[in-house]
Amino acid sequence: MIDSTRSISPQKIARREALAALAALAGCGLLDKARAQSDRPLRFILPVSAGSGVDGIARAASAQLARALGQTVVIENQPGAGGVVGTAAMVKSAPDGLTLSMVSNNHVIYPSVLKSVPFDPVNDITPITIVGATPMVLVVNPKVEARTLNEFAALLKGSPGKYNDASSGNGTILHLAAELFKDVSGTFSTHIPYRGFGPMLQDIVGGQVHWGVGALPAVAGQIKAGNLRALCVSSPARIAAAPDIPTSAEAGFPKYLVDGWFAAVGPKGLTPEVVKRIHAAFATAFATTEVKEAMAKQGNAISMSTPEFALAHFKSELLKYAALVKKTGVEPQ
Repeated sequence: MIDSTRSISPQKIARREALAALAALAGCGLLDKARAQSDRPLRFILPVSAGSGVDGIARAASAQLARALGQTVVIENQPGAGGVVGTAAMVKSAPDGLTLSMVSNNHVIYPSVLKSVPFDPVNDITPITIVGATPMVLVVNPKVEARTLNEFAALLKGSPGKYNDASSGNGTILHLAAELFKDVSGTFSTHIPYRGFGPMLQDIVGGQVHWGVGALPAVAGQIKAGNLRALCVSSPARIAAAPDIPTSAEAGFPKYLVDGWFAAVGPKGLTPEVVKRIHAAFATAFATTEVKEAMAKQGNAISMSTPEFALAHFKSELLKYAALVKKTGVEPQ
């Protein structure tokens, strides 16, 4: 018997086997599906304005995430109603793994501060992972005559109604973070909600509003430039990216503790296979030196979770913020 493979190179044999495998995939439709998936971009809807903490995190990781997924990642900012607008758009998308979102504490605050929310923050999403957390900073316009948190609290107490505070929207984590400070310090300030973080920051820097709370990555540049004065980070320990800013405890208010977490989610109905693929891509992207350095520079702490942990976290945070809203007296709008 003649060995027909003797005159064929190993490269040609490997090519034949690869073509046979591709033909098998094409026959069952899997190849077309795989090609369609990689040819279409991943739509990454951010329910926040450009320049916010979550926006900075997503953009810092987008290139590595695209590489890990093997497809283009397109970031869309859809702010409004404290984040409801963008999240509602993601929730309504097809559960095909081509539309995701990155959300923060705001996601589980909605039911407590809004009379009507067009989605269920737990049952209408598919959690992918809690990515990590970011520290919060209480900042004032430099014209405010207070250089410490104690001095600032004294100003608020001495002139109730004179000062105002800005937030990225009624009931957002930035709003509740300011309300929590007013609660633990026994002070009053008029709350002014904005449509997103960008306009809020602009008016604090411009002096139209006296103070507010922001994620460290989003306000660090303005602090460094002298356009904002940081009075404390609301964390148990100082932040390596901003070592000169005292903690709330060091500043005299140990009960003022709040941080912002961020998580990747998709619409309800993502299959376990899709969740596994996307989770692996996030884990890969956030483990790269490039993204780790970017997160450290911003002051963010990466702490990837399983989808199961993310779901449990959403449920517990839902209850936590409901209690905080009730305690601070924030009325649903």
